[in-house]
Amino acid sequence: MSHIQVILTLDMENLPANFQEILKEEQAVVAAWKEQGFLEHLFLRQERNGAVLIFKGLEHEKVVALMETLPFFPLSKSIEYYNLMKQF
Repeated sequence: MSHIQVILTLDMENLPANFQEILKEEQAVVAAWKEQGFLEHLFLRQERNGAVLIFKGLEHEKVVALMETLPFFPLSKSIEYYNLMKQF
């Protein structure tokens, strides 16, 4: 089964006034992904400037398309994608 790691970094210097509302929308979206079974893990970054997401069973193009639907997508500074091979 394929796994893709996504590292999302937010542009913390240009957050909108309604950031807390956007955060709630973001949390609902990733909770739905988890419930649907293709988001395996979500780690918040210690610097509080983004997250690391681990997707399973999806093609790279689908993961990119999903990330573009996130409420945080317009606030992102960078998004990095890594195709992983699980050893154990």
